[in-house]
Formats: sequence, structure tokens, C-alpha cells
Amino acid sequence: MTKIKICGLLEVGHALVAAKAGADFIGMVFAPGRRQVRAKKAFEMVEAIRTLNSRPEVVGVFVNSPADEVNRIADYCHLDWIQLSGDENWDYCQQVELPIIKAIHVSAATTTGEIAERIAAGRRLLFRQRLVCLLDSKTENRYGGTGQTYNWQLAKEISAKFPVVIAGGLNPANVGQLMEEVNPWGVDVSSGVESNGRKDIAKILAFIEAVREVTH
Repeated sequence: MTKIKICGLLEVGHALVAAKAGADFIGMVFAPGRRQVRAKKAFEMVEAIRTLNSRPEVVGVFVNSPADEVNRIADYCHLDWIQLSGDENWDYCQQVELPIIKAIHVSAATTTGEIAERIAAGRRLLFRQRLVCLLDSKTENRYGGTGQTYNWQLAKEISAKFPVVIAGGLNPANVGQLMEEVNPWGVDVSSGVESNGRKDIAKILAFIEAVREVTH
């Protein structure tokens, strides 16, 4: 069954909604930007969902931060995974103490072969760690959360070779089509479940329902 990640959460109530609706992962962004969460607030969200009988795993999203800082925040907030969405290389990843979701940014010039080689290299080097790669769109000066889609044929070819999470421009209206065309290990959404720059409970529920309709 395809994993669902709801990312960019800032409020305890939204985290609980996503968790109770069946999200497999909730993501909190520690990198600078409009979705940045402070460690104290992240800790509060984690503590809230830990009271649930069945809870999603918690992912902390970082961009080009020192590895020791990443590990310190992860320990304080009781994170389950670290998502690296910047220019971090595989050597850097070896310094991270938790399972890793490594974002690979896709542009119009990116080829399937380039991505496959990069993922294969990471899996060889990080064979002792849990590693899942995430394919995301990138626009100038932004490392994700852009709301922009990319070539789903490329995503399909990579998903046939490796377990990957697909992000970039997904929303309740198009995620079902992506699921049917690509059949990925996981899907990730942030801006696609927002209204006026804030998480929208109805859209979170609709996104999760749209994914589950295809996977059932």
C-alpha cells in the first residue's frame, strides 16, 4: 500500500487530523521559510500524536544544515526520520543518525539514468541505514514545496527500480491519476493541501481518501 506523507505541518490540530485520517508520515520543516517550525512546537506536535494508538512516523525536513544540528534537533523532538532536501551528498548522509529520506530534485533536463545512478550510489554507500529517496520539483532558490509538477514518466521509470516517494504539485484532484500511472512507494504533499497558505483540513482528508481509493 502506498505510503502517504503530509508535510509542512505547523499546528497540533492539523497533525492530529492527518494522523487520525491514516497518514503514514507527517513532516515538519525546520529549514527557513514560511512553513518553518520551531523545535518546541515540533516537540508539542510529536507528543500529541504519540498518545494515539496508531500513529504516523514523524519526519523532520532540513536543508543544508550541519549534521550535528540535525541530529540534536531530531533527538530533542523525538523524530523518526530525517528528510534532507538540500544539496547534501551521500557522505554527509552517513553522519545522520536516523533513517533518511533524501530529496532528489527533478528539472526539465534531468534524465532517468542520472537519477537511477545517483540513487544506486546512495544505496551502496548507506547500506547500513534505512534510505528512501524522494523525487521533487525544484525552482530557482527553492528546495521543494513549490507546487510544481514534473515528468511523471520519469517518476514511473524510477519507481519501477527503487522505492521512492513522489512529491511536487500533488493535490487531491491529481494524486489518484499519479497513483494509477506511477504506482510509487509513497506520495508527499504540502502546498496541495493548503488554502491561502495554511493547511486545510478538508484538503488533507480528501488527499488521503484519494490515495486510499486507488490502493484499496
